Amino acid sequence: MTDALQPARRAESRRAPRRRGGWRSFLRDVLVIFVAALVISFLIKTFLIRSFYIPSESMFDTLHRDDRIIVNQLTPELVPVARGDIVVFEDPGGWLTPSPEPEKAPIAAAADWVLSLVGLAADDTNEHLIKRVIGLPGDTVACCNEFGQLTVNGVPLDEPYVNLPAGATRVSADDFKITVPEGALWVMGDNRWASADSRYNRDKPGNGFVPMGNVVGRAVVISWPIDRWTWLDNYETVFRGVDLER
Repeated sequence: MTDALQPARRAESRRAPRRRGGWRSFLRDVLVIFVAALVISFLIKTFLIRSFYIPSESMFDTLHRDDRIIVNQLTPELVPVARGDIVVFEDPGGWLTPSPEPEKAPIAAAADWVLSLVGLAADDTNEHLIKRVIGLPGDTVACCNEFGQLTVNGVPLDEPYVNLPAGATRVSADDFKITVPEGALWVMGDNRWASADSRYNRDKPGNGFVPMGNVVGRAVVISWPIDRWTWLDNYETVFRGVDLER
C-alpha cells in the first residue's frame, strides 16, 4: 500500500510546480500580447491611419460636429492627393485661433496621452484643419460663373456636397480667381458660406494655399457615431475634364 501511494505523491509534487509555472507563463504571455498590441497600434498610427474628431461645422453636411474620422496617412507620400479628397492638414500659419487646453486631472491626462499615442483615442484638432481639395498645383480656380458655380481650369463644377444657406445660389459669397503654385493645394469647406478656408486666409503665410508637406492624410471614413458610419467620397466625377496637360 505504501509503495503504491508514493509514486502518486511524487507525481502530484511534480505537477504542482508546473501549475505555478503555468500561471507565470500565462501572465507573461498576456503581458507580451499587450505590449505587442501597443507597439502594433503605435506603428499603425504612425505610418498608416490616425483618428481625429470634427470640432466645427465647416464641412457640414458631409461631416458633423463631434464626428470621429479615420485618416489614411499614406496620402500624400505614397498615394497622390486628388481633387475632391477630404484632407486633414496642419495649420499653415494663422488659420486657427489659439485656444487654451482644457484642464484635466493628471490621471485622465495621462490616460488620454497613452490612448492617443497608440491610436485608440481621437487626436485633438488644435493644430489641424479639415477641408476638401479643390485645386492641385497649376490649377486655376475661380468663382463664380453666371450660374454661381466654381470653375477649375475653366470647367464649371456641379458640386453635390456643397451646403448653402437658404436662398443662396452662389457656391461662394466672394469672387476670386487664383492659380495654385507648385507643391501646394487650394482647399474649401463643404459648408461653403461658413468655412474659413483658402479664400479667407490669403493674407496669411502661404496666401491661403496649403503646402503639400502640411497634409497629414486623407479622411476615408466616419467611424463614430455608429449611425453616421460611412465611407467618404471624393466625387471624382465632379472634376472630370478639368485636368491640364502637364
